[in-house]
Amino acid sequence: MDIDNLIQIEFPQVSGLIYLNHAAVSPWPQRTARAVRAFAEENMTTGAKYYNNWVKKEAALRRQLQKLINAPSPDDIALLKNTSEALSVVACGLDWQAGENVVSTDQEFPSNRIVWQAQKRHGVEFREVNIAETPDPEEALMAACDSKTRVMTISSVQYGTGFRLDLERLGHFCHKNSILYCVDAIQSIGAHQFDVQAIRADFAMADGHKWMLGPEGIAVFYCGARLREPLQLYEYGWHMVEDHMNFDAREWQIANSARRFECGSPNMLGIHALSASISLIAEIGLENIERNIINNTSYLIDKLKNINAIQLLTPVEEKQRAGIVTFRVNGQDMAKLHRKLLENNIICAHRLGGIRLSPHFYNSHAQIDNTLEILMSTI
Repeated sequence: MDIDNLIQIEFPQVSGLIYLNHAAVSPWPQRTARAVRAFAEENMTTGAKYYNNWVKKEAALRRQLQKLINAPSPDDIALLKNTSEALSVVACGLDWQAGENVVSTDQEFPSNRIVWQAQKRHGVEFREVNIAETPDPEEALMAACDSKTRVMTISSVQYGTGFRLDLERLGHFCHKNSILYCVDAIQSIGAHQFDVQAIRADFAMADGHKWMLGPEGIAVFYCGARLREPLQLYEYGWHMVEDHMNFDAREWQIANSARRFECGSPNMLGIHALSASISLIAEIGLENIERNIINNTSYLIDKLKNINAIQLLTPVEEKQRAGIVTFRVNGQDMAKLHRKLLENNIICAHRLGGIRLSPHFYNSHAQIDNTLEILMSTI
């Protein structure tokens, strides 16, 4: 099917609405809403009669996510509640030694900061590197590491500025220096091609409700096979044991797969919804999605650069661009401007004291032009 026709079918948003907030919470595609309605209807009429089918859908989602991030195996995929939980599994599961440190950027979302700062109780230092005021941010991150660096933890794309780091370069460095490499990929997966093997990630995680176009309450957590067992567990339950459907067993062992990080009943509603959303991503193709997103943000950046009052917070270098464009308007109350944009059906975010726009693949240049017209009329 032609992409334009598919967009019209899958995103029947209300007339006049321009949705540019995919870096926060995305609207669902039509097929996802249908999947949720069907699941609700089934629950209402037959309860869990067909639970075996739900289990098959759970397994199918693991395979979809494996393919989406090029994980070696579905066994590397855990289905958790959110990115924060996945980061906590890593940060709280390592056997820290006093004097070790964690290297990160100074632009991280609190989820990828608080969990590491909490390890101060073990004598662990959290190092935040200024990546905005250096010509080579990757070099600055690498220079901050030393023989006591245990983990480098970064966001693939920074939530506020949209700054996109060279993940392969950092991953190669970490691998060479025996540093664990943790990537918060919530602003990448579903928007950009993301390959855990190519970047040599030890851990990667992302919620489904942003660029994957899914619901809140379900997230992918990738954990490389060699690192699953060394991570100490703090949550236990029926779902994380190897023979998890044998409820009568008195002896048990922890699952060999990443399911070991899932202590209890899975979010079956979220599983059905996210599976439907990812099927659309697969149908469109990540290469096409990424191309459209970069085309949209580049178009937006070029337009904003020609407005004198605009101060761009997003990098203008093409290799550092992603799906986020953030700016301030000189002399304007940005919180007030944000409210005005929302009142005019421009769905965006107020971040870093500015306006953050995050178009997805289905947004058009016409929508961007309309957004800028409304912006100019309010300043």
